Amino acid sequence: MNSNIQMLDVVVLTNDLPDLDLRRGQVGTVVEILAPNVFEVEFSDNDGCTYASLALRAEQLIVLYDRPAA
Repeated sequence: MNSNIQMLDVVVLTNDLPDLDLRRGQVGTVVEILAPNVFEVEFSDNDGCTYASLALRAEQLIVLYDRPAA
């Protein structure tokens, strides 16, 4: 969904990954750029404990923004 994903971007998963117990809408952080449009994303709970870390394609992610564009 977004080919301008950067390191440490907060992203949301766009599709369910039932084999990994991840659902669409779960929020993670990009921790590594593995290849063009492939990113290592870490999913953590509210206490900061990682419960999943996996490679995802750009089309599986949407970057979340917390500031106005302008």
